[in-house]
Amino acid sequence: MAAGPPLAYHCGMPRYEFRCRECVGLGEPGVFEVNRPMSAAGDPATCPVGHGDTVKLLSAIALTGSGGGFGGAPAPAAGGGCCGGACGCG
Repeated sequence: MAAGPPLAYHCGMPRYEFRCRECVGLGEPGVFEVNRPMSAAGDPATCPVGHGDTVKLLSAIALTGSGGGFGGAPAPAAGGGCCGGACGCG
């Protein structure tokens, strides 16, 4: 069987990361993932062990490319400073 995209894409839902404060207090990593629709992004989550004291983590992604790929913004042509040179500071 050919490998397909990750489960989050099969479900058509984003994946959110949470940390269980109780598990962390017990010396466990306490990080788990939940697939859910964006409309439920702010809903609380129960950890796999059953604890309810969880916090949603902020996940960052990085998109790079030359502008012709998956929507990555092209790099500025030149400049620097506080705004990439657009205000004349760099």
